[in-house]
Amino acid sequence: MNPPSLPVRTPDLPSRLPKVGTTIFSVMSALALEHGAVNLGQGFPDFDCDPRLVERVHDAMREGLNQYPPMPGVPALRQAVARKIEALYGKRYDVDAEITVTAGATQAIITAVLCCVHPGDEVIVLEPCYDSYGPSIELAGGTIVRVPLTPGSFRPDLGLIAAAITPRTRALLLNSPHNPTATVWTRVEMERLEALLAPTDVLLISDEVYEHMVFDGQPHVSASSLPGLAARAFVISSFGKTFHVTGWKVGTVAAPAALTAEFRKVHQFNVFTVNTPMQHGLARHLADPEPYLGLPAFYQRKRDLFREGLERTRLVPLHTQGSYFQCVDYRAVSPLGEAEFCKWLTREAGVAAIPLSAFYDGGFEQGIVRLCFAKKDETLQRALERLARI
Repeated sequence: MNPPSLPVRTPDLPSRLPKVGTTIFSVMSALALEHGAVNLGQGFPDFDCDPRLVERVHDAMREGLNQYPPMPGVPALRQAVARKIEALYGKRYDVDAEITVTAGATQAIITAVLCCVHPGDEVIVLEPCYDSYGPSIELAGGTIVRVPLTPGSFRPDLGLIAAAITPRTRALLLNSPHNPTATVWTRVEMERLEALLAPTDVLLISDEVYEHMVFDGQPHVSASSLPGLAARAFVISSFGKTFHVTGWKVGTVAAPAALTAEFRKVHQFNVFTVNTPMQHGLARHLADPEPYLGLPAFYQRKRDLFREGLERTRLVPLHTQGSYFQCVDYRAVSPLGEAEFCKWLTREAGVAAIPLSAFYDGGFEQGIVRLCFAKKDETLQRALERLARI
């Protein structure tokens, strides 16, 4: 006798992130593929990394360095990172207790949030901002407090930041050089933030993944270079951005020992550790500082090439101080909203962009879209030729 058939049903699952759906980034990439558009919406290079870096990873693999590394990261890589930070920013971090290798910057961000944010805590984010910030805070049970950067200039308004701080404020998320607006915090602005936070217990999560892409001879002012900020900061960087290997997903976090101890409690259970041969390859590659010291000039040339081409279009470029993004004002071209303009641009001009409104909660229309110039020169020229026709 056959047993009675049992009902087959997938249980209902209440979403932890009910507001999250298909992002505009996925929509635009699919649309670009459908229409054969030059995809300047993608925030990553379309050119190869230094072949010497690949060989160094291959060497590590051939040497048998393919098993689990220590949870905080390969000692040689943490030592190389500590040396780089000290040389560039004058801050000495303890290799064993204050440097952690992560599976990219996004993992570093959510791990920093999860280790310090408790249900009911408030976290200040400065909009527009990278799209992982909000969901990370929500998953921790925190409350997002959104403070706008000044529309047009996208400079930080320290008065607004000060007004947003309450006894429940646990942390502030800062990003400089900034994605998507390409602004860079000045030393004066960072010093004002240092003074603002000094009497508080507010932690700082400083997203500095574009640290080596600052232009026109200006320095990157790392949170690690100001003692009052370094003492309360998780400073996040990305080898993916620095060495054109975004798909490798390797980053670092530098933080005081007490903060690092809490960070690693979460890190060991959401990732545990990071790709071993790549860590060894990166450590060897960092022995030569030229690849990252030469990065500002490398990307400034691309920025200038792209901006020069944009002068032949009806798009108005905003000032790009850092990162590899160029924002443009398109209001002389179209009255469409930003998302609809990006779709129109992809279909009709064959160039994909990202609406700036996608980086605001609920959207905020300014007639501005973001383009990425981390592309081969021929890719940029092909896009510029198409943009000149609109």
